[in-house]
Amino acid sequence: MASSFDPDWDLATLAIRTGHRRTNEGEHAEPIFPTSSFVFGSAAEAAARFSGEVAGNIYSRFTNPTVRIFEERLAALEGGACAVATASGMAAIMAVCLGLLKQGDHLVSSRAIFGTTTILFERYLRRFGVEVSYVPLADLAAWEAAIRPNTRLLFAETPSNPLTELGDIRALASLAHAHDSLLVIDNAFCTPVLQRPLALGADLVVHSATKYLDGQGRCMGGAVVGDRKLVGEEIYGVLRTTGPSLSPFNAWVFLKGLETLDLRMRAHSDNALALARWLEAHPRVRTVHHPGLESHPQHALAAAQQRAGGGIVSFVVEGGREAAWRVIDATRMLSITANLGDAKTTITHPATTTHGRLNDEQKAEAGIDEGLIRVAVGLEHLDDIQADLARGLD
Repeated sequence: MASSFDPDWDLATLAIRTGHRRTNEGEHAEPIFPTSSFVFGSAAEAAARFSGEVAGNIYSRFTNPTVRIFEERLAALEGGACAVATASGMAAIMAVCLGLLKQGDHLVSSRAIFGTTTILFERYLRRFGVEVSYVPLADLAAWEAAIRPNTRLLFAETPSNPLTELGDIRALASLAHAHDSLLVIDNAFCTPVLQRPLALGADLVVHSATKYLDGQGRCMGGAVVGDRKLVGEEIYGVLRTTGPSLSPFNAWVFLKGLETLDLRMRAHSDNALALARWLEAHPRVRTVHHPGLESHPQHALAAAQQRAGGGIVSFVVEGGREAAWRVIDATRMLSITANLGDAKTTITHPATTTHGRLNDEQKAEAGIDEGLIRVAVGLEHLDDIQADLARGLD
């Protein structure tokens, strides 16, 4: 049976209906195919599949029906022609680098990225002869000044982790293309419900599906979305050869997560903005970061390229690490964990967790203050979230 897909459907419908081809069993929910390999009708059919002459399943490292449904659904949501699913968000970024960079190439990245992404660039890309430069995310002139004749990729998270700083995707895309480079956007914080980087000019979108695409903190996974050449050939080739594959079970869990993604992202955003406003009025909070706040320096840009501010709020308390830890340790309901995108609100101290492997200079450049606390606002009642934070703040 052909996959149901109508490009005129709303995102909420695409997230529920796209990609599933019912089997002869007539199942309503998407099936899980927990098999390592697939059987061919003849030696000739096997040869045609392996050569690429005929499309079809070969081996679950790179062809699995459940994973394919997830890939097709996410590609539809992002407005891309093709998606490749991976074992984690970091595996997605690694696949982009392996597929599109070679020795002697240059990558320009914003400083405000996930700490482990910085480690990947510094410890491993440089080892294979790829040069890396870092610039302030919002400073377009700095991006342009950093570009060299051998620059191949511009990489940015927007909003950034954990300060929710924004990059102007349209402007960065124009800059990249003017210099024959590609723009890669990490869209894990917004998801396609709140932001569609490809429609703004980006070439590739990467996701940690572990976060909001799952939505309940159950599974690891990632994805790259883009066109059929870059993603369908170059990135797919990395997955087929090196094997950072998404498991069929995790793909199925993510499919269930996508069904409620539209509802959840709007609810996360509403809760986060209300919490940010409450924190902004608290006498013991020095600074609050959330794109929905009118005080956010890029509030206008957020309104232009995002549908809402997202679920991440970070704030600085006076007193450095000791004060931040005191607030975190006083909570009774919030989960002290570095993961985000969960129905349960999580809280962490970025300087010693997500960005803990960075040196002091790198932390300073990324704006990671010792008094900084990140809250990934969940779906509990706002009054209960506020009451739990107030234990330490008051």
